Amino acid sequence: MDLLNKLVDQGLRRELPTREEALAVLATSDDDLLDVVAAAGKVRRHWFGRRVKLNYLVNLKSGLCPEDCSYCSQRLGSKADILKYTWLKPDEASRAAAAGLAGGAKRVCLVASGRGPTDRDVDRVSETIKAIKDQNEGVEVCACLGLLSDGQAERLRAAGADAYNHNLNTSEGTYGDITTTHTYADRVDTVHKAHAAGLSACSGLIAGMGESDADLVDVVFSLRELDPDSVPVNFLIPFEGTPLAKEWNLTPQRCLRILAMVRFVCPDVEVRIAGGREVHLRSMQPLALHLANSIFLGDYLTSEGQAGKADLDMIADAGFEVEDTDRVTLPEHRAPGGCASACGSAPAAQDAAPEARTDLVAVRRRGAGTDVAPNA
Repeated sequence: MDLLNKLVDQGLRRELPTREEALAVLATSDDDLLDVVAAAGKVRRHWFGRRVKLNYLVNLKSGLCPEDCSYCSQRLGSKADILKYTWLKPDEASRAAAAGLAGGAKRVCLVASGRGPTDRDVDRVSETIKAIKDQNEGVEVCACLGLLSDGQAERLRAAGADAYNHNLNTSEGTYGDITTTHTYADRVDTVHKAHAAGLSACSGLIAGMGESDADLVDVVFSLRELDPDSVPVNFLIPFEGTPLAKEWNLTPQRCLRILAMVRFVCPDVEVRIAGGREVHLRSMQPLALHLANSIFLGDYLTSEGQAGKADLDMIADAGFEVEDTDRVTLPEHRAPGGCASACGSAPAAQDAAPEARTDLVAVRRRGAGTDVAPNA
């Protein structure tokens, strides 16, 4: 396909596609899917080889959130039967992180539910960062604590945080349909605060919330403008007890097209397959490694992932390798002091909605906040 050849050439030169080209990727047919994956895979391998970066989530505080994000099992009013607990102590969080690091993770992502941290919360997380870094040489730590107030990003950076995650999640035009307790602009502001403090910005999206192809392209182009170093692509986990419990809109093929589109728009950025990959990609997860260069190992915030060993076996069987801790993830031009400059009509036809597979959503009952060994 002429389109795919053009997108590959642009990706290798860090030239960005047009909105129309990005939409065309999402509109490709299942017959052309392997061609799309192969084309985006050339861009992925050019910038990241066959390396896969492993990340490990530690949920510092589960549930009990005052925000009303419709996709979230921890939201205000959620009836989802998830684990609920208040802040883990630094030593508890460090032990949880150690399990993931032992499984091969290079980055620990410290996440807490809530609108945003208080100054006391920042102190608490700072202690946790120190505890993890004191015990694990070379580990990267990313904090994800919600909306930041002035000065908090700088304090996290001083405590040793390497990155800060705050996802845009969906397009600006549809954000108000998903969340009403804060705005899209609030999220953009927090990403700017992380950037300004010298933290590596991590910001991504959630697909599968009923959005159109145009919405997906809008949010990815907005992310490109924000210029994060990593873009997590989440696929909605339709938890029973949340407003989006019936949104089973994704097929494995659509997920792969979405990842390919993100790779073409953000050619030289760490694209991470995040929550929901097991639920929606299922047996086609190995193909996604040709598009993304980063995954989460083991469990997520409130849902269980596949066994950590299965992740490692999948990576090896697909011909990829786990990225070592002494290897810099990003291309040289995106490293600190480099010249990073790219995150790298009617709506297109949507795939037919598959049957709801509620049996695939497993509520996390192990790891942080429990006495059961974590999945790592």
